[in-house]
Formats: sequence, C-alpha cells, structure tokens
Amino acid sequence: MDPIKNPFSPGAGTPPPELAGRDADIRRAEIAIARIKNGRHAKSEILVGLRGVGKTVLLNRFRQIAEKTGTVSVRLEAPETRSLPALLVPGLHKAMLELDRRQAATKLLQQAQNFLADFIRSMKVKYGDVEVSLDIGNATGESTGDLEADISELLKRTGEAAKERETSLLIFIDELHYVKKDEFASLIAALHLCSQFELPVALFGAGLPQLKGLSGKAKSYAERLFDFSEIGALTESAAEQALKVPIENEGATIAPDALSKIVSLTEGYPFFLQVWGGHAWDSADSAPITLSDVLHANKLAITDLDSSFFRVRFDRLTPGEKHYLRAMSELGPGPHRSGDVATVLSKAVNAVAPVRSNLIHKGMIYSPSHGDTAFTVPLFDGFMKRIMPQLNQDD
Repeated sequence: MDPIKNPFSPGAGTPPPELAGRDADIRRAEIAIARIKNGRHAKSEILVGLRGVGKTVLLNRFRQIAEKTGTVSVRLEAPETRSLPALLVPGLHKAMLELDRRQAATKLLQQAQNFLADFIRSMKVKYGDVEVSLDIGNATGESTGDLEADISELLKRTGEAAKERETSLLIFIDELHYVKKDEFASLIAALHLCSQFELPVALFGAGLPQLKGLSGKAKSYAERLFDFSEIGALTESAAEQALKVPIENEGATIAPDALSKIVSLTEGYPFFLQVWGGHAWDSADSAPITLSDVLHANKLAITDLDSSFFRVRFDRLTPGEKHYLRAMSELGPGPHRSGDVATVLSKAVNAVAPVRSNLIHKGMIYSPSHGDTAFTVPLFDGFMKRIMPQLNQDD
C-alpha cells in the first residue's frame, strides 16, 4: 500500500496515531494538574515502566494538558552525565521569565530571581557542569552551597511567585532514573517543602522500573509524596485498537488473524506495535492487510530493531556486560535470580555483582525484587540470542 499514507510512527517519544489504553492515566493527570493550579493538594506523579511502553509520550501529553490550563511548565530530560542543578537552571530561568511576562516583577519574583543567581554561582563551583551565565537577579549571598537546602529554597520562592500569579509550576523530567541518588533526594525534599507551604509546585516524571525503589531509598517519605503509575504493555483490546484505528482512518482494513498475530508478536508493547504495524502496511500490496503480509513484515521488523533499537543499546556495553546479558537470555525473558545468572556464567555471585550494578546504572536491567534481575528492554532476550548465538562467544 501507499507508503506515504502509512499511519504508523515508531520513534523515541513520537506520539502514536492512536493513543490507546491510556485514558485512565490521562484523566488522572488532568485532575492533578487542575487541582494544583487551583491551589488544592495533589501528589506529584512518576510514570515507571520498561523501554518502549510510551512513558515519554504520556509525559508530553501531560505537559500539553498543563500548558492549555495556563500552567508554567519546565520540560527536562536527565542524561547520564549531567547534574540536576545543570538541568534545573535553564528551565527555572525560563519559568521565571514566563511569570514575569504574566505580571510585572514583584518582590516575590525578584527574590526568586536573586536566589537563582546565587544558586548558579554556588553550583558552578560545586558541580562544574553548570555552565549557564544568566543576566537575572542580583546575587545576595543567600545560597548555602548545600544542594538540598538550596533547591528547596529555590522551588519555594518560585512557587510563591507562581501562587501570587494564580498559576502553578510543574516540572516534567524524563529519564528520571539517571538523576543521582543524593540529587534526587534533594529534589524530593524541595517538593516536600513546597507541599508543606501549600505551594502550587509539583513534579511529573518518567523513568525505568527501578525508580520507585530509588525514590524510597532517597527519602523514606517519597511514597507519600508521589503517585507511582506503572505503565506496561497494552491489553489485547487496546493493542488491537492502536493498530486498527489508524489503518481504518486511512480507508484500509486488516484481517482479524493478521491483527491478532501482530499483537502476539509484539506482546502489546506500544513501540513494537508501531514498528510491526508500519512494516505490515508496507508489506501489503492492497487492503486488507493479511496474515501473510504480517509474517513477511515480522522478518523486516526484527531486522529493523536488531540494527537500531536493540543494537544501539548493545553497542554501549563492555564485553563482560554483554556476556552477562547473554547469560540472562539463556534463562528466558525473566526475571531471574542473580544467582542463576551467575551459575550460567560459571562464576560466583559476588564476582559478577559489579557487572550487574553497571548494567543497572546503564538502564539495561533492573531488580524487580531483592535478588531478581530483569531486562528493561522488552524482547531483548531474543536479540541477545540472535546477536550472540553461542553463550560464550565474543560479539
């Protein structure tokens, strides 16, 4: 069929043509955003889930909802190598400029701007990667240099300026699991302080499954401060909707057995539905898309993923890390006991513990419960067997 009309759009955070199965998540965010803006209490929210489940898509949708209500929002993505202060400074500067545009600078906003100038100066010395020089406010020496105290004061003052303008400040952070534990603890403490002062400040974040455990380790009261929403694969009916609706919107159809086959092959993961759906469309000469078209598309989809989505993650690994993941794949999709993985490698658990720790840090695996290990990327066990057919081979 016409590739120009292909409705599917696999990509990192690219909105699908039909955002199926997420209505409850969106409605919950709408309520929280509206309550915060109206000066009522609502918990911050963190989306947790594997790669490819659509966390970024949802987070972006939440921000769109917030902006339509007139909320001041800050959108950040946490890379592995940057500090939290380096991420926050440009975003909060932008937020203060937006607050200034809504109402001429007041004492509360000026105090926030002055403290931001202090914060930049002290964090440049402490972290080194805060490279921004902003012509905003006048440093007054109030910053203590203590990250938790300073972020708390910075968000408090910005929240006061937002409240004065009858709006709210919402911070959206993707890949939140990459924020270091002590820095995450400082952010949690700052949000807690804002909550205690009934200020309209909240966090909407997204990250891998380990994020829930990390937050609890960072601050014991995190569970009372956040709602953790687990975002997983779509139900069978929602997965079928994600495929069927875009196809029918283009005036085409898909056979029921072909539809079921794609859902089965992808296990209902949203990103993979887009990949398989796109290849099935291109494989079909005409409507309806048939089971034969899907079987042909399956080979193309796997080749596509092996050369891009899976491969880019594989290439970041050391030889030891690759062998650890290959041993995991030998046991199946998982989760697996860490001791079982060590047994496959013919090594002691403590000997491979540093490798496991590095893989968790890189976001390749996580621990769903004590002593267990699982892939953060769906279907990665199959890729490892294809890229390394023999357990002990080099890549």
